[in-house]
This record gives sequence, C-alpha cells and structure tokens, in this order.
Amino acid sequence: MKPALVVSDLHLSAARPQAVAAFHALARGPAQQASAVYILGDLFDWWLGDDQLTDPLSREVAQSIRSISDRGVSVFFARGNRDFLLGEDFAQATGAKLLPEQHVVTLGEVRTLLLHGDELCTDDLDYQRYRARIRTPSAARRLLSMPYFVRRLIAWYLRRRSSDANAMKPDAIMDVNEAAVAAAFRRHDVPRMIHGHTHRPARHAHAVDGTLRERAVLAAWHDRGYYLEIDESGMRERQIIG
Repeated sequence: MKPALVVSDLHLSAARPQAVAAFHALARGPAQQASAVYILGDLFDWWLGDDQLTDPLSREVAQSIRSISDRGVSVFFARGNRDFLLGEDFAQATGAKLLPEQHVVTLGEVRTLLLHGDELCTDDLDYQRYRARIRTPSAARRLLSMPYFVRRLIAWYLRRRSSDANAMKPDAIMDVNEAAVAAAFRRHDVPRMIHGHTHRPARHAHAVDGTLRERAVLAAWHDRGYYLEIDESGMRERQIIG
C-alpha cells in the first residue's frame, strides 16, 4: 500500500531557497508515489490572497502541487495562521482539496485528527484574541478588498509585531495546552492526532479518559524538508533536501 505523506510549516518564501528546493524535490519524488499528501498549513511564509498566484515563486509552488495531483495523488490542504486567506482559486490551480480546520481521516488503518494546531495554544491569550478577530469571514473580506500592496504592508507589520511579542513570551505559552489537546481527542474520539504550528517536532503519549492516545508534532522546514510517511506498518519521520 502506498504511504500518505503529511507536512506542515514549510514557510516557503524567496528568502528561504533551500526550503523551496526541498519542496520541489518532494513534489518530484516521494509525493509522486504517495497515496495522498496532506499539507497542514503555513505552506507559505505569508499568503495574502489568491492573487498571489501571479508571484513567480507562488506560481512555481502551485505548479509543483499540480504535478502531484495530475499524477492521480490526492492533495489536501488545511489552512494555517500564515495562509488562512488561501482560497478556491488556489485549490483550482493546484488540484488540492481544502480541508476544514480539524479533519479526521484514516491513515495506516488509524483514525487520525489532522489540524494546523494553533487553536490548541490556548495559553497564548493575546494570539487567540487576534486569531478570533482575523479569521472571521468578514475580516477576510475586508482584507481581500484591499489592494495587494496594502496587504503586503499589513503582513510585514503583523510579522514584525508578532516576532517582537513572541520574543517576550515564555516558551510554554506558545506550546499546546494539555486540556485543549484532551478536548480535541474527546471531540473527535480518535487515537491519534497530527499537527504543526509549534515547531517542536516530537511524538507524545496522552492518557485521555483512560485511553492512551498519540500526538505527533510536525517539524518546521529550514535548510531541508521534513515529513511524516504513514502506512499500515506505522509512522516514520523523513527528511528531504533539494
């Protein structure tokens, strides 16, 4: 059986050529032989709206994803905190299917909850208040109604403010909250959860209501790519260099 591949937090941009090259290598290689590819958010460092597809790098990444879907491999995309404005035009250009915020799928015969993961970081109250404001449909409409260059300025400002704010926060605040993790396990009644966002790759065991469950955290991309390969024999961490 072909494996499913799961990635997150690639943060592709012109300033990160090694990560971009690793993504194209993934698309040319392992993704072509997969049963499905799941991208759990933050594919790009920022996504300012689907008119960003006119940008050369964005267009090349979209073409790489299209090469996977044209092969007959299903590609699924969950929006992250950096690319929540990604929409149907991107889906049509790439052949990818957009997922809801939290999605349950059977991977390697295990029911698995997939999500970006930022909603689990409930101790970061400032971020959760910001998230609640910016992720509403009305806020998205207001942002997308602005000229593209204005959105670029807003993105630059928000990124600068976020970097400054995060530097002042204790590390624990920016990690997941145990109660939020347990609530997600209960809500979906699954034995396994996979997410990104925190940039703290690890595999955790959680005892929830007397049942041992597993949570896998995906690695962020830097000078190389990282992904999970999942089939009936288990779940394996892989790396790829462009």
